Amino acid sequence: MGKQRSSQRKNAAMLDSDDTDSVSSSSTVRSDHSVMGSATEELQLDKQSVILDQSLDALYEKRGSTREKALADIIEIFNKSLPHEFVENKYATLLKQCLNSIKRGSAKEIALASHAIGLLALTAGSGKKAQEILQESVFPISEALKSCSEVSKISSLLKGLAVIAFVGGIEPKETEKCMQIMWQVVHCPNVVATKLSPEIITAVVSAWSFLLTRVEGRTLDNKWWQGSVPYLSTLLEKYDRSGRIAAGEALALIYEKGYLEKFCATAKANAVEGLTSKIMNQVRDLAAEAGGKASAKTHLNNQRNTFRDILEFLEDGVVPETSVKICGESLTTTNWSLLRVLAVELLEAFSRRRICEPHAEDVHVSELNPEQGKDQVSEQAADVLPG
Repeated sequence: MGKQRSSQRKNAAMLDSDDTDSVSSSSTVRSDHSVMGSATEELQLDKQSVILDQSLDALYEKRGSTREKALADIIEIFNKSLPHEFVENKYATLLKQCLNSIKRGSAKEIALASHAIGLLALTAGSGKKAQEILQESVFPISEALKSCSEVSKISSLLKGLAVIAFVGGIEPKETEKCMQIMWQVVHCPNVVATKLSPEIITAVVSAWSFLLTRVEGRTLDNKWWQGSVPYLSTLLEKYDRSGRIAAGEALALIYEKGYLEKFCATAKANAVEGLTSKIMNQVRDLAAEAGGKASAKTHLNNQRNTFRDILEFLEDGVVPETSVKICGESLTTTNWSLLRVLAVELLEAFSRRRICEPHAEDVHVSELNPEQGKDQVSEQAADVLPG
């Protein structure tokens, strides 16, 4: 018996030793994998840093195609990661070169430069850098909008301006100034509205209403926006469905924020009531349209659904609940302001990395971090989205 117990203790000790060795080996493997992963990540960051520096140097080249390639590489890296160190040290140089591309580049180069400036502002986050990016960009972009007539150029410039103003417009007047620049594209004295392409009108209305979510009515200058509602109402009668949808969503946003009288040509009660009645009838017609107002069927179902939602909101105050994917987490919008911010194509077009930071009843874009945990997103969703 004594020998048996001694043998059992010996076998148990051997097993314990084997288990210890196994645990130690497993721990070593995990440690090795962690070190390898960290090393791989560092190598990737170093590679991206080199590409960013080379691309920045290439923006000084005279050949347009070289600058276009450099801008495309910068955009690709900004979409994949958050090069904070590069932005911290070289954002001013990148901004300067992008603005030079906007001044002298082809339509493609202007589009890429506008995109890059938007990503630069998004990566910098709300603060002094983004504000400086906006302040330095407003005049060159404004001048470029006045001097070009190509749809692709105008659309790219509007999207870029909308994003940098959304992030960098710390002062309400800065944001409103950008809205004025956008509005002048379709209301410039030298422009006849009927000659503007539907794509340009849609781009202007979308970008303008995107920024409208950021401003408070008390800070808006009445003289600029009187007549906005009648103009948007006329767009509901145009043949282009994308323009109708953009105008309808802008009107819903104006009604929700209580800006109707401020945005009408007159504040007289009977005139406002008459315009409201007209818009209600237009919305009803578009919610039930059978396709007669446009030869193409593109966006018809989208139009019907959108205007059914708008009609329900105007009649009953019910806002459509729309789920939006952010960092893999579904958030449900419960008002037109959030819907315009989260579902708008502007941010989707600029970056696949999006998070929202709650501030009062608004939503502000800050650092777009793809690694943010779902719990953080859920907590922010609870703060931003009631119910």
